[in-house]
Amino acid sequence: MTRLTKLSRSIAGKIALVTGAASGMGRATACLFADEGAKVAVLDRNGEGVATVVKEITEAGGTAQGWTLDLAQGEKIAPTVVEIAEHFGGLDILINNAGIDASGRIQSSKYEEVWERCFTINLAAHHRLIRAALPYLSKSGAGRIVNIASTEGVGGSAFSSPYTAAKHGVVGLTRALAVELGTQGVTVNCICPGAIHTGLTAAIPDKAKETFARRRVPLRRYGEPEEVAHATLSLVLPAASYINGATLVVDGGFTIQNNGGTLSPS
Repeated sequence: MTRLTKLSRSIAGKIALVTGAASGMGRATACLFADEGAKVAVLDRNGEGVATVVKEITEAGGTAQGWTLDLAQGEKIAPTVVEIAEHFGGLDILINNAGIDASGRIQSSKYEEVWERCFTINLAAHHRLIRAALPYLSKSGAGRIVNIASTEGVGGSAFSSPYTAAKHGVVGLTRALAVELGTQGVTVNCICPGAIHTGLTAAIPDKAKETFARRRVPLRRYGEPEEVAHATLSLVLPAASYINGATLVVDGGFTIQNNGGTLSPS
């Protein structure tokens, strides 16, 4: 029997752009990719955070360069992507991680404002980055796009309709572009994180997190950013060349639990 071919599980030498990379899951992804030998473009609106992550990577022996950009400034996205690609000599991987929380009742007087900003950053920025990166990803020969959505993209919660709708949009964008861009050799996949220890959840009291996890998450804990980063890494490996249009939920079992009941606290 013929042995299996050895598909590579290394991204050494690949060029990756990670948005929202100054903290949380973005930082973990940027650092992990750099540890795996990739050259990383660290992009975030927090300039100080960008500098910190770049320093962290380079001091560990990795290669990284930082760019400060608020993705709400849509007209600046394409020029920044071009600058990144020219700096590194191409682009192989795009991780659309940047996002904001957006909650509120639909009757709120600020609902339209919240909706607009949420969709601008959590969805429109994704397609703008993809459109700008596509010429380089197509030339890569193994272009990879991973969009970071949320379990809200496969479910729904009260008082967060702008966020939930935008994250459903990310899942839909992923699926449509997987079909469209697959002919160009570019795969498009999606990660849906659940309850993760990040800046977006930092304001939640520890006791509330413990209670939520005990009742709603089969693993009975919040996830760590690095756990999401490793899931993201798995989708950009050369060996993942036939994974396209997938939505990978990273939530400790939250979305599959029957919410009609709760786990025993014991």
